[in-house]
Amino acid sequence: MQDMFVAGSETSSSTIEWAIAEAIRNPRIMKKAQAELEEVIGKDRRVEESDIDRLPYLHAMVKEVFRLHPPAPLLIPHRAESGCEVAGYMIPKDTQLLVNAWAIGRDPSIWNEPSEFKPERFMESEVEYRGQNFELIPFGAGRRICPGLPLAHRMVHVVTASLLHFFNWSLPDGITMDMSEKFGITLQKALPLLAVPSPRLPAHLFSN
Repeated sequence: MQDMFVAGSETSSSTIEWAIAEAIRNPRIMKKAQAELEEVIGKDRRVEESDIDRLPYLHAMVKEVFRLHPPAPLLIPHRAESGCEVAGYMIPKDTQLLVNAWAIGRDPSIWNEPSEFKPERFMESEVEYRGQNFELIPFGAGRRICPGLPLAHRMVHVVTASLLHFFNWSLPDGITMDMSEKFGITLQKALPLLAVPSPRLPAHLFSN
């Protein structure tokens, strides 16, 4: 349980920060996500976890965040239990292996316009991030897949949806968006996001 909460907390918060940053940088995408939220949820209640499965554009937006800004860019180190051959390369026993999920998500041989934030690429796609599709593996795959995935999945969707549903987001006057990255065990913004929210929903929803 401790592993799950540790793995699903910091990575979730950084992913949500990237999602709001991309929404601010792409106002069309923010408006499209908010339109979906209004259609499915309306403007008289809060987002609930049970709503998430009915928000396909939000799902596509989160997938695109995971593609461009994977929570752990090199995943968690693995070790080969026995010697094997992978794509013509011999991997000796006990070799430590690092999977560069960040590079996979930006590979032009896999993704069209890989540097662009385009949630629409996932709208008609069956690609998921639960380990079955190796072009999108922000949580790893197989028996060693990240134990925090279920928690992160719920937190990222619910919190991102709530922030977009409750508020319009913009940058403070005189501030420009910095999307540079700070690499480490987790992938964070080099400069923390500084954003200004303005309410979209009735005032009574903020006080209950």
